[in-house]
Amino acid sequence: MTRERLFKILPWVSTPALLLILFAVWEVSVRVLEVSELVLPPPSQIMQTFMVMIQQPDTWEHILVTVQEISVGFAVGVIIGCIVGVILGKFPIIEVTVRPLIIAIEVIPKVALIPLFVIWFGFGMTSKVIIAAVLAFFPVMLNVLLGVRSVDAGQRDVMRSLNASKWHTFVHLELKSTMPNVFAGMESAIVLAVIGAIVGEYLGGNEGLGYLVVRTLNELNAPGLFAVIIMLAVLGLTMYFIVTSFKRVFIPWHESVYGQKNAG
Repeated sequence: MTRERLFKILPWVSTPALLLILFAVWEVSVRVLEVSELVLPPPSQIMQTFMVMIQQPDTWEHILVTVQEISVGFAVGVIIGCIVGVILGKFPIIEVTVRPLIIAIEVIPKVALIPLFVIWFGFGMTSKVIIAAVLAFFPVMLNVLLGVRSVDAGQRDVMRSLNASKWHTFVHLELKSTMPNVFAGMESAIVLAVIGAIVGEYLGGNEGLGYLVVRTLNELNAPGLFAVIIMLAVLGLTMYFIVTSFKRVFIPWHESVYGQKNAG
């Protein structure tokens, strides 16, 4: 087996092995030390509770609500972030004018805005979508702005020497040069969108996985709380890998994708 092949397979072997070791130590320690189930339930009980919960239609309804909030909020944040990033990148005078406002909004802890969104837009899905969109907006906007500003001036000169129109220059040069930055922003944005939707449900919601966290906490149901956390982890990882897999479709020529293929 080649070194490159080994490095590609290793994570798929080492990660499950490490998790099994962790769960085994956890299980033995909790039972030997007789730790209360209200404090730290054993993994076996958590998995049993997890299997029971995912067989309940009510749980899948909450999962579907959270997925919808994340997906819509992420999409809105990415679209608006790309548009604003392109405008600020193409027109430096606008970027300089609004920069203080952008910085001021960016440094505000977004959790502090959630109660306002709940007051303005209610306890339903709308407020959670807006929270997810706001959190997803900034990394996309900043990366697109950086990408537009980073287009090589020499390549622009080549396009002008070929009498390329502004549209062709945008499609064949600026867009392709900016796409890696767009996906870099999207990778951060999907994580923040998940966090935003869950925290929004936690602080002001009556449905979704964030609401399930609150409900299991109020019931002092520690195994159920851990089971919901597992659902959140699986959901977050799934959505993150979906976003990263888009790179193989849209920018297969970029080093972040091409290098992985060569390593394989």
